[in-house]
Amino acid sequence: MGQERRAQARRRRDEIGEHPPILPPHPFGPVGAGPNGARLIRVTLCLAQDTDADALLDRDPLALLIGMLLDQQFPMERAFAGPALVAQRLGVDRLDARELAEYDPDALVAVFTGPPAVHRYPKSMAQRVQALASTIVDRYDGDVTALWSDAATGKELFTRLAGLPGFGTQKAQIFTALLGKQRGVTPDGWREAAGGYGEDGVHKSVADVVDAATLGKVRDYKQAAKAAKKAAAG
Repeated sequence: MGQERRAQARRRRDEIGEHPPILPPHPFGPVGAGPNGARLIRVTLCLAQDTDADALLDRDPLALLIGMLLDQQFPMERAFAGPALVAQRLGVDRLDARELAEYDPDALVAVFTGPPAVHRYPKSMAQRVQALASTIVDRYDGDVTALWSDAATGKELFTRLAGLPGFGTQKAQIFTALLGKQRGVTPDGWREAAGGYGEDGVHKSVADVVDAATLGKVRDYKQAAKAAKKAAAG
């Protein structure tokens, strides 16, 4: 299965160039056109609340996936600004899974350490990012968009994401919702696969952040949920 996926990824890269767009050419149609002529929704990202950092997330799907990985035990906007710090220190304008996978582990820890640090736990997060990059190389020939470009259903997309190092159920649900709400990646059943994060009109996660105001609403939701959980525990 891994060899077949890598072969598919190589064929896709040959067809659409070295850096494929985050919106896949198949099966969901080209940018701006979905199944049966429906228009795909692609939002200009505003997750890091920083113009340059958000521009990287917008053009680089691997950076977006890494931002999702970093979004734990750290302020959300700083987590999604992390990939831009990494790219700047590596001297690149896009992150490359193969380069990260093959990077000297100690040197990568130094990249994450800064200052400023990419994350509150730079060493462990450098290791997790490297493990994630290695998985993208091994399973998808380094093409991160292969995670969703041929996922026939939302459940399949969720399952692939949940199987990544450092992810799991909640993170996979949130990223499924982010792809659907802001990147136009909408296989059948994606909202159901995303659980409550796939609902319309909510402010539960990064999938619902489109500006500073919605970031505040998501933060309020998380604080309320944390307080309710603490109260329930007695």
